[in-house]
Amino acid sequence: MADRRLQVFHAVAKHLSFTKAADALFMTQPAVTFQIRQLEEQFNTRLFDRGQGRVSLTAAGNVALEFAERILALSTELDNRLQELSGQLGGPLHIGASTTIADYMLPRVLGAFKAEFPAAVPRLFVANSDAVQSRVAERSLDVGFIEGDSHIPALVADVLCDDELQVTCAPTHPLAQLEMATAQSLQGYAHISREPGSGTREVVDNYLESSGVPPDSLPRVMELGSPEALKGLVATGLGYSIMSCATVANEIRLGQLVQIPLAPRLVRQLTVVYPKERIHSGLVSGFVSFARHALRVKS
Repeated sequence: MADRRLQVFHAVAKHLSFTKAADALFMTQPAVTFQIRQLEEQFNTRLFDRGQGRVSLTAAGNVALEFAERILALSTELDNRLQELSGQLGGPLHIGASTTIADYMLPRVLGAFKAEFPAAVPRLFVANSDAVQSRVAERSLDVGFIEGDSHIPALVADVLCDDELQVTCAPTHPLAQLEMATAQSLQGYAHISREPGSGTREVVDNYLESSGVPPDSLPRVMELGSPEALKGLVATGLGYSIMSCATVANEIRLGQLVQIPLAPRLVRQLTVVYPKERIHSGLVSGFVSFARHALRVKS
């Protein structure tokens, strides 16, 4: 029910970029610019300073942002409460998930949830953990599933489950002969990694750093944004990667890849994130509880 111009303004204010706001809202940049111009004309004041390739909020823009966040939160709560008066969980559910979670964990959860609550209409946005968090913070997503903790103060991050990562390579790779691998044992071998901004990339780099092996010291031959592409390349024998056990279960079964546990083990937490100040609908709360149970995690 909230004015679309407020939603656009909120996205631009959070990103301080018309281009990024357009991407987040699935709009064109001229359409975003037009909406902001209309809002500025309505208020008869500038909301943004634009110059030298930078965008910043004016004093009026900061005031408008404070009220926009309150209005958007109340509008969402009104929609949710009216929907819940129907006596069933239903309506749109905007979910974000990192590629690993979206590809290998959420499909069965979404399918089971839809079967139990047919009036719900889940919509899934897939990107790396940084992008998912950003969209939850700007309220274009109701809830996000990411790898690791959140770095955005406005978000709450609740742990869902643990996920172990192991060295992954082709059966013919020299590392395949090891029973256990250490960070030091990986030195000298070609490393294929996820892209910057990926939750997997962050946790792997942190693990290597804490083990006394700077990530940049490893011969990284390629960076890929897709777990599927990563698996395909690793299977050729070009190099190894450090991947979630959940992503390669099928390839391990078929003998296309092997995994070697790290010593010490590398276990990360998968989390669900949502805005701190937002009152969640029964649909959002119900889905989070359902997902936690489906992933067999203690709440």
